[in-house]
Amino acid sequence: MTIRFDNRVAIVTGAGGGLGRTYALELARRGAKVVVNDLGGSRDGTGHSDAALKVVEEIKAAGGEAMSDGGSVTEYEHMVELVAKTKEKWGGVHVLINNAGVLRDKSFAKMEPADFRFVVDVHLNGSAMCTKAVWETMREQNYGRILMTASSTGLYGNFGQANYGAAKLGLAGLTKTLAIEGAKNNIKVNTIAPTAGTRMTEDLFPAEAFAAFAPEKVAPAAIYLVSEDAPTNMIVGAGAGVFQAAYVTLTQGKLLTGDELSAEGIAAHWAEITDRTGEFTPQSGAEQSMSIMRKLQGG
Repeated sequence: MTIRFDNRVAIVTGAGGGLGRTYALELARRGAKVVVNDLGGSRDGTGHSDAALKVVEEIKAAGGEAMSDGGSVTEYEHMVELVAKTKEKWGGVHVLINNAGVLRDKSFAKMEPADFRFVVDVHLNGSAMCTKAVWETMREQNYGRILMTASSTGLYGNFGQANYGAAKLGLAGLTKTLAIEGAKNNIKVNTIAPTAGTRMTEDLFPAEAFAAFAPEKVAPAAIYLVSEDAPTNMIVGAGAGVFQAAYVTLTQGKLLTGDELSAEGIAAHWAEITDRTGEFTPQSGAEQSMSIMRKLQGG
């Protein structure tokens, strides 16, 4: 099976370099018309450049179709205008990859509130605003593929990245609700947690590892997750050619009653509460309540 994007239109944010550039080039190579969005700032979100234009030139030189956009994903009105221009030029928007991001790493003790807000605004709110801008179009088309970019920091934590981790886990949560809401209109929403050697991570990797974790070794997962036959509501880890699935699970738990229904009872039964035997992956928040009801009914 060959995955193609002929007659599809894709918007990729943060596509002026690194992962976003790689996604944009690969989508175009597979037939998509691509909007390359990138503010072109530095890693901390300051400044501007013509990064998006350079990627568009690469796509056109290879025979593809693309246009650039230098707007900020945090500006909802701009993203609405971008979607309108894209539809006017190419007739629709079928794929959105929310990849734009910034880093302002510090330990939480030293982190300024403004740096916390800014990182959350770009990653979480920016992705939400871009998604909101395309959502009605995808509903009208009865087709949409959206990819959020989370991180192992969001899923598992990392020292010095409280702002980044909060935003990234928020994106995984956003995915889960939108996958449910979009299902009836054939809108599939997934999350990728990439590990790649890019401008964002160049001082975090040893030189030899930086090459091993090239963005090209992440891109296959992103491309699959926005393809016609993609799954939905998945969290996929990708790095150095290794691909993994991550799940938010729930244990069977322990019903406490009478005198045991106390903090002391929790302590006494902690091993049973946290026993992972029979744990499951809820497909909606309602399943937690349903699992509790089964416990109450003796199930």
